[in-house]
Amino acid sequence: MKEQSEKKNWRPVKFGEALAILLIMLLVMGTGVIKFGLSPTTPVLLVIALVILWSKIRGADWDTIHDGIIDGIKTGIIPIFIFLLIGALISVWIAAGIIPSMMVFGFHLISAQWFVPSVFLVCAIIGTSIGSAFTIISTIGIALFGMGTTMGFNPALVAGAIISGAIFGDKTSPLSDSTNLASAIAESELFAHIKNLMWSTIPAFFVSLILYFFLGTGASDANALTKINSTVATLNSHFTITWWAALPIVLMFVCAWRKVPAIATLLLNVGLGIVMIFIEKPSTALSSVATMIESGFVSKTGNASVDALLTRGGISAMMSTVSLIILTLTLGGLLMKFNIIQTAMVPLAKRLHSNGSVVTAAILAGIGVNVFVGEQYLSVILPGKAFKQTFNDRGLDNLALSRVLEDGGTVINYLVPWGVAAVFAANTLGVSTLSYLPFCFFSLLSPIFSILSGFTGVGLKRMPAADDQSATAATMAADGR
Repeated sequence: MKEQSEKKNWRPVKFGEALAILLIMLLVMGTGVIKFGLSPTTPVLLVIALVILWSKIRGADWDTIHDGIIDGIKTGIIPIFIFLLIGALISVWIAAGIIPSMMVFGFHLISAQWFVPSVFLVCAIIGTSIGSAFTIISTIGIALFGMGTTMGFNPALVAGAIISGAIFGDKTSPLSDSTNLASAIAESELFAHIKNLMWSTIPAFFVSLILYFFLGTGASDANALTKINSTVATLNSHFTITWWAALPIVLMFVCAWRKVPAIATLLLNVGLGIVMIFIEKPSTALSSVATMIESGFVSKTGNASVDALLTRGGISAMMSTVSLIILTLTLGGLLMKFNIIQTAMVPLAKRLHSNGSVVTAAILAGIGVNVFVGEQYLSVILPGKAFKQTFNDRGLDNLALSRVLEDGGTVINYLVPWGVAAVFAANTLGVSTLSYLPFCFFSLLSPIFSILSGFTGVGLKRMPAADDQSATAATMAADGR
């Protein structure tokens, strides 16, 4: 009876109230992370407590609150499991000499003069082939990051180039979950969606590449060659450096080509890495491998910089990332359950009267969901549902919407300190989100070029019927009718 009474007391959330809640959330989280330099975990937990307190004051029952939490976390179960597998993969790849081999061969193949733009290009090309930014960042990205810091480049700049390239690959690959999601939500054909993405993606790509050329050419440390030689000597003496280390990378490409799911791909690569460990060092105890998978690889080369770089990985190392993701998903679930996000977005979508304003508002909505919820998929799903009818009413094709969802949703999550993707990237590379953010050019530029497309009409896909109507109107005007 008490629960029924509480449900009856619940009143629908109004626009002003929803907006006030979101602004308070932003103030709390932004102040905690930016002003006081806190980890996002505590500010997010505080905001969750405030949302629950608000909902109880308004008459929500605990079953509804619990349902919101469960619904939110449920969407992240698969990504959480993938993060745990990536933790295991990192430690195994280091112990098997895979990442050290990539570093050694990379020092020979990539010129320091063009290092940072080369990093961006390599991550973009391989990312497009694989379709997973997380995989690129946690494997090839770690090797490239180690090379860059050894050469004396700004770690934040190198991290920004790695993440930008990985995002480009994730955004343009038909194998990417986020690309398929944006296409599905907007009801556009996948390859037509990828083709239409190029109107904003290609300009963002080339401007990013130019910026990396200006900022990241020429080693910034006069002792870079000495550091490189020292690092290569250390890696050669403590790890098995061999071309066979490319085998797991080849396996990743094969899995991507065969469209093998991420979980199966990671399990296969972890298994292959373990086999390589036992082949290279038959005396390795099974217990030590198990400990490494659980707790991470501990480098003991005696070279402080190498040890700092390669002491990483393990399932336990991912738990801080997982805990923040669970909290973020919890917050998102509560905001969805009480219709706070939807209430703030829908009235906005109905008040827009030009293509430029519609595109801008949809992108800002995607950015807003990333900021307030911190979940990449929801930043695509919620604006997609809220703005689909508005885009259709304006005569804009579904392809226009799916591109906007990518430019305002998918790429932005890496820039939000409490975002799922940003937390993963920051913890994996060891560079805070706020440090690499100014150098993550591709993510910063994609929404800008998308907004320009909205206002100029260049590359803005319209429905065939809308184009026919425009042509008819133009003909009638020319004839004086």
